[in-house]
Amino acid sequence: MRDVECIVLGSGTSAGVPAIGCTCEVCRSEDPRDVRTRTSGAIRFTDAEGQSRTILVDTSPDLRQQALREGLDRCDGIVFTHHHVDHLFGLDEVRRFNAVMKAPIDVYAEERTLVNIHRVYPHIFEAEKNINPSFVATLLPHQLNCFDPIHLHGLRITPLRFLHGRLPILGYRFDAEDPVDSGTDSPLPMAWCTDVSAIPPETWPHLVGLKTLFLDMLRRRSHPTHMTLQEAVSTASRIEAEQTWFIHMAHEISHAQVDAELPPGMGLAWDGLRA
Repeated sequence: MRDVECIVLGSGTSAGVPAIGCTCEVCRSEDPRDVRTRTSGAIRFTDAEGQSRTILVDTSPDLRQQALREGLDRCDGIVFTHHHVDHLFGLDEVRRFNAVMKAPIDVYAEERTLVNIHRVYPHIFEAEKNINPSFVATLLPHQLNCFDPIHLHGLRITPLRFLHGRLPILGYRFDAEDPVDSGTDSPLPMAWCTDVSAIPPETWPHLVGLKTLFLDMLRRRSHPTHMTLQEAVSTASRIEAEQTWFIHMAHEISHAQVDAELPPGMGLAWDGLRA
């Protein structure tokens, strides 16, 4: 495996930034890092056979815009954290990857999320019931069990349990199954932990030894389903990844202002960041 990178496709909360109808300082900011599409990510690498691979983490409603911006031309799998609109409603866009690759796409999620994906997208999973033949995605769903890793093209991906308020969701740890090419500056081992308000005791051991951590951080004020700035910094300090990037930020967060306040080894992510 070589040329491993994680691309932050989106770093914003469910409303995105700028928010519709808002004239706050951040929503009017000319700093491009304050423009945040809905949070999702892509892990891109070259496998041991020399084939380029792209694994998506969630499919935000902004996926088409994000894929065009980053030049994504394939999708070799999708892992979902949960079924909320801002993490799911771009799924229909992956049909273009089907057409380009001439292959189905494997989709991984736990049972609750798979049930909701099927509910939202019957035209994909029950295409035979569509009144007219139509261009729909070809997806192969796979059920995940928490802490049981899957193996995709040289990546070991371990689903981890987090809490999003009262809703149990998944985050992911990514490890290389074999040593990464020594000439590559890899972000692995890496964890993607979005929409987190609490970390259960059984998850902490899986967050040891990370090189890169992507962690939820909504705003300064308290929120029932997301970490605040203070909570996220405290959590990142305990995890001790070499580099932590905060994601899923609301328009209360000014990139230039807040990024300058963070401890060494921590920073605010932005759309298009490559780690």
